[in-house]
Amino acid sequence: MNLLRIRGETVLWEGAATKPRTWSSSTYLATKQFLEEINKWTAQNGMSPLSWNAGVKFLMARKFDVHRAIELFHSYRETKLKEGIVELKPHEEPLRSELLSGKFTILSVRDRSGASIALFTAKLHQPNKTLQHVVLQALFYLLDQAIESFETQRNGLVFIYDMAGSAYTNFEYDLSKKILHLLKGAFPARLKKVFIVGAPVWFRFPYSVLSLILKEKLRERVQMVKTHELKQHLPGDCLPEHLGGAVRLDHSSWNRQFLALPNGQPESLDKLITGFSREEESVHVPGLEGMTVEELLDHVNTVQKRGIYEEYEDIRRETPPGTFNCSLQPYNQQKNRYGDVLCLDQTRVKLKSLNHDERTDYINASFMDGYKQKNAFIGTQGPLEKTYHDFWRMVWEQNVLVIVMTTRVDESGRKKCGQYWPLEQHTQGNYGLISVRNMSVEIFKHYNKTTLEIRNGETYEGRKVIHFQYLSWPDYGVPSSAAALIDFRSAVRRQQELCVRAVSGGWRGHPGGPPILVHCSAGIGRTGTLCTLDICLSQLQDVGTLNVYQTVRRMRGQRAFSIQTPDQYYFCYTAIIEHAQRQHLLPTNH
Repeated sequence: MNLLRIRGETVLWEGAATKPRTWSSSTYLATKQFLEEINKWTAQNGMSPLSWNAGVKFLMARKFDVHRAIELFHSYRETKLKEGIVELKPHEEPLRSELLSGKFTILSVRDRSGASIALFTAKLHQPNKTLQHVVLQALFYLLDQAIESFETQRNGLVFIYDMAGSAYTNFEYDLSKKILHLLKGAFPARLKKVFIVGAPVWFRFPYSVLSLILKEKLRERVQMVKTHELKQHLPGDCLPEHLGGAVRLDHSSWNRQFLALPNGQPESLDKLITGFSREEESVHVPGLEGMTVEELLDHVNTVQKRGIYEEYEDIRRETPPGTFNCSLQPYNQQKNRYGDVLCLDQTRVKLKSLNHDERTDYINASFMDGYKQKNAFIGTQGPLEKTYHDFWRMVWEQNVLVIVMTTRVDESGRKKCGQYWPLEQHTQGNYGLISVRNMSVEIFKHYNKTTLEIRNGETYEGRKVIHFQYLSWPDYGVPSSAAALIDFRSAVRRQQELCVRAVSGGWRGHPGGPPILVHCSAGIGRTGTLCTLDICLSQLQDVGTLNVYQTVRRMRGQRAFSIQTPDQYYFCYTAIIEHAQRQHLLPTNH
């Protein structure tokens, strides 16, 4: 749980996806009053009610002044309708091309106060080629993405209007006026400062253009600076290279990271206010923080093992972005293998209730995104004898084709997992409504592969499921070499592809198929390590970059506490380096 300071008062914030459990009285009452007023209006106008999280965005932008936040809500909505910004489709033209032009973007860094930095590059704007409302659509879309972050809601936004190298033909008076007034009065973000950088002479003198563009209340936030002067106001490590900073800015690909809506984030304001939603995609998409394998190797060599451990500690200290209410219910606690390994309410796998009893929908399992694939995995604990029925119900309901087990049933005299499938070939086990028959077992050097036939006792349908058990992970620590584990991962991936192609009637979901079910004992250590490697290696193969730190952080937002130890985190780095060396992806001098 995070402790925040708002208007000088302490607030307990449980995460982006849930109403805070305990607020100071004034902030809680302000939010409650705001939502009551707004939702009277939404009900009268046949719209969906505004959520608690969306309400907080408007209130934080106006320092919890309810009257001003209500004005902002209506101003935001009216502006969107006026400019024809109702249904944003970032993957369709012309919005997609406008986003990828990079003329307006949110930088991947923040200033020292934690504020987001938005950049408009005037020289990239050609009014005769781009419709104004398309530029504003891109602006709205990217700002909505920026304020999904609570840090941005809290610390505000700095806007850089970069006119360096621009000509008079790049300038559109009406558009500039709309952008600046939108930021100040019609968007739920606290505008801290506007820097107009490198303004041409015709714009600077005699300040007539600036005075026409700006309302009086906005002028105090605006400062005109020369390009080399910007570093006096913002640190170099949060500025693009062409403005004297260290951030590499590739306009042709910069905004690709924003073409996917991360899973687990709060609902977008676009959906909450207009009733439309954007397609949800995986949290694991390429970002500007990606490293090549050479850069990753240099990073490890520079910070050494101790530095990677410290990196892990930064992640470990972060509070999970959600709640564990369902896992903590008394009737569910006995279904958890370990009392301190719980699953987030926001990403847990819900079983279909039996006899309409909601107490029967719980299993300690979480949906986890893969690379560019939402819900590519289910991360779960090693089944207990009392949860075998639930485990196989989940396999059936989620159309699982491949199960990956990364532990032995017993290790060093300790029970790590139950024997939840029939071990001997041609034997059968019955688990509630699901019967499981062992059709064949193949034994490899580092793993066993079992073909199972599962059958639903109600519908009499049958399916084939492949069960992998990896046997070369030592009881304590991590494998001494990554080669066997990465080869195992490749075998799992090939099998998933074969199973998807073999589905009777054809698979109609994501090309990657239904979730691969991955478990160890707790479902977070070895499970998280294997999933991290799969995501990073998939991205490396796709775009040539990866980021272990970002991958693990995002993963822990779905399966809390994934990657249990600093050794497992460090192993992810060394495994990727070992893989790169085996694949000759590193120069010989490395």
